Amino acid sequence: MLRTTLGDFELTLVNDGGYYLDGGAMFGVVPKVLWKKKFAPDEMNRLLLAALIATLPFTSSQAAEPPAAREPYGIGLEGFPYPYPVNMLPLVNDGEQLRMAYMDIGATGQPNGRTVVLLHGRNFPSSYWAPVIKTLTGAGFRVVVPDQIGFGKSSKQSGELHFDVLARNTIALLDRLQVGSFDIVAHSMGGMLGVRIARAYPDRVSHLVLTAPIGLEDYRLYVPPVASEKIMENEEKLTADGYRKQLETNYALKLPPDQVTPFIDSRFNIKGSADYPRWLRAFVASYQMIYREPVVHEIPLIAQPTLFVMGADDHNAPGRPSAPEALRAKMGHNADLAKALAQLMPNGRAEIVANTGHLVFLEAREKYDELLLNFLGK
Repeated sequence: MLRTTLGDFELTLVNDGGYYLDGGAMFGVVPKVLWKKKFAPDEMNRLLLAALIATLPFTSSQAAEPPAAREPYGIGLEGFPYPYPVNMLPLVNDGEQLRMAYMDIGATGQPNGRTVVLLHGRNFPSSYWAPVIKTLTGAGFRVVVPDQIGFGKSSKQSGELHFDVLARNTIALLDRLQVGSFDIVAHSMGGMLGVRIARAYPDRVSHLVLTAPIGLEDYRLYVPPVASEKIMENEEKLTADGYRKQLETNYALKLPPDQVTPFIDSRFNIKGSADYPRWLRAFVASYQMIYREPVVHEIPLIAQPTLFVMGADDHNAPGRPSAPEALRAKMGHNADLAKALAQLMPNGRAEIVANTGHLVFLEAREKYDELLLNFLGK
């Protein structure tokens, strides 16, 4: 075995036996009298040659296939699958023609005549509710799952977002579907919207389930205003790997990587769309809505039976990186905030699920389903 180098590569030469080649064929017009001084032929005028195999060091980085190019989605998540058929409701917000996407799934178990509305978070398409949809429809509920304007498969507005407008849109959808009273099950930013709906339309909402909601504190007390241009700049710099790490850290995720990938795809595959700048403006508008329109002061006023389901490890707090360092540690004590708010409500209760983060309904499905169905059954 012989080692040598070729440029930046180290070669290992391995002797793999030998073979004979006719000397005349090998040297052609070069006279035998010249080459036989260097290479002695046998009685049949053949030369013995060694068969050498050159090998290169084999590393995982060389073995890995290059990352597959992301297949672009439209900013309405065209190309991204949802678990049930998606319908569209035409709307007009501030003079702009828009379409609100939604899924409407009937009961698969014995129908109980009740409807549950699922409200998604800021960083998630409503498709992530699939396990909860299955649980609720199996228990006899009709389930309506909208993508709010600015999110998922719905239109991306050109201007600002407001919780009051999203609440009005949601009621317009339920009116179109001829749904009178309903229960709300909301997650993350959807919890803030759920609070606004319950306060603005108290006669329509029977139960309110706030699943790892944000907005349990007024972020303006800690975070200075951030220009939309700065948020856009940060978003443009964010990579898919960086976003995965962001989710794992901010949301204390306990999910296996393959279950996180759809959240990465729904965010990054749209960057190849020609309409991506419009999506980006709409996405930034949702941050400003969360920051500028707190709901924590309204939560104690909610009269409907309300259940908080919190992940014990969920310390998510929008805007924390922009807060002064001395204030950051005071933000995101969500389980404690939920328990304190529940005590101020006439019909509030908080359940804390151990060893779970922001996606508690996916990380502890059996426990979550049990809490959900028991609460809605009362």
